Amino acid sequence: MTTDTTASTRTASEAPMTVDHPLSMDEVAAVIARDIPAGAFVNLGIGQPTKIADHLPEELGVVLHTENGMLGMGPKAVGAQIDPDLTNAGKVPVTELPGAAYFHHADSFAMMRGGHLDVCVLGAYQVSAHGDLANWHTGKPDDIPAVGGAMDLAIGAKDVYVMMTLFTKSGAPKLVPQCTYPLTGVGCVSRVYTEVATFDLRPHGVHVLETYGITHNELRSRLDVELH
Repeated sequence: MTTDTTASTRTASEAPMTVDHPLSMDEVAAVIARDIPAGAFVNLGIGQPTKIADHLPEELGVVLHTENGMLGMGPKAVGAQIDPDLTNAGKVPVTELPGAAYFHHADSFAMMRGGHLDVCVLGAYQVSAHGDLANWHTGKPDDIPAVGGAMDLAIGAKDVYVMMTLFTKSGAPKLVPQCTYPLTGVGCVSRVYTEVATFDLRPHGVHVLETYGITHNELRSRLDVELH
């Protein structure tokens, strides 16, 4: 890492932290929040990634951006905090932090496309070992495609993190040698966070940073990608 707003400094030379159980999605969100650099401008994708907002310490100065036109989003709103006019892109009620600003969604997309976001966190159906992202359509005729702003984020953000389960309900891996679903972006993903491991996707391969309730040998036996 060369600046405060690039990816985490953890490398393969550091001993991965290992815990004895898979993480819940809230725990995965906390791991991602830990790795977001102080002062970064960040977009959290619809769905599970929005949980990250609840784990970001205010003193880090991370500024959250939403596709629907907000800068300075705070954690999810509850109870009396709920303002029906104040939501994230997934229509979840949210709070605002001091200095929050609102703007047209066209301006929001201009920020995304203009390379002004340091990090975005997206969900995914598949991620390839080369960093290709598939998260908008499974290719099945009866599925409803929902690309939203994912393509803009995947290409516009300086770092793209993916938050997903590592395996489908049938046990098939979602970190794969090549994506078989329609692509959202090519070579755009830098890190993958799952309930059993965190992976860095580097030019020379996939590196395991941490494991949770699974051994490296088990990971190698269940994935078709080479792990370092």
